[in-house]
Amino acid sequence: MNSRVRWSNALDDTLLSRVEDGGLNASAPPQQRWMDGWLVRFSPGKARRARCVNAVARGRLPLEQKLRLAADVFAEAGLPMAVRITRFTEPPELDAQLAARSWQTVDDTRVMVAATLPSAMLASGAASPGAPSGLTFQRLPPASYAAAVGALRGSAQERIAAHAQRLTMSPVPYQGFAFCAADGSVQACGQFAREGALVGLYDVFTRPSARGQGLAQLLCERMLALAASAGATVGYLQVDGANTTARRIYQRLGFVDGDGYHYRQPPEAA
Repeated sequence: MNSRVRWSNALDDTLLSRVEDGGLNASAPPQQRWMDGWLVRFSPGKARRARCVNAVARGRLPLEQKLRLAADVFAEAGLPMAVRITRFTEPPELDAQLAARSWQTVDDTRVMVAATLPSAMLASGAASPGAPSGLTFQRLPPASYAAAVGALRGSAQERIAAHAQRLTMSPVPYQGFAFCAADGSVQACGQFAREGALVGLYDVFTRPSARGQGLAQLLCERMLALAASAGATVGYLQVDGANTTARRIYQRLGFVDGDGYHYRQPPEAA
């Protein structure tokens, strides 16, 4: 896989670099350290972007030595090692170097970008803060959000606790929201992290029994409207490349494929 492929919408590298920085900031866990140009993250939570190596700068140590040092960190944390490969990975040949060592590619992820948040959609969302019949639109604090989305996903308690910790300690504040039924059950939920004019959508999830009703799109519209009212003008999100249903929803909201990334794992991790 060529991690530096240019998507047809031709978003410029400056914007995509801003989005990459925003995603790194918003996904920062407390469990991370710098290692010769590598940002090594080892959170026990579900999000792979919070438990991987981000090769931000070239560094000075030989690759084999850096791989051993990073492997020790993941081993101590009891986590499989993974290296995230993006358009901005340094050095550019790192992906090929890992492939030559039989490291496997996993998690093809698309970075979708709305270079200008659609004004008509935002105006509509801001003007209708209610919810579909029988549901209420509620804001969820970090711990409650992590518990809600974790329950929907069937996540282990350790991962829910790590998610809550990351949200609470994030350098970019998160705001979580949900459509809830009369019995309090969460039918759809999502959250956004706004950093200046940049807003990222995260952890959008709909209860399986509530899918097909347009809840995810409506929820995202409401969140983008709230972020825009606070000054956001550019939106981004990260989605599984194979999740065509979610990608169609985001396309209707004005997002396009801006970039992509994947992870490399050593043979023993597979």
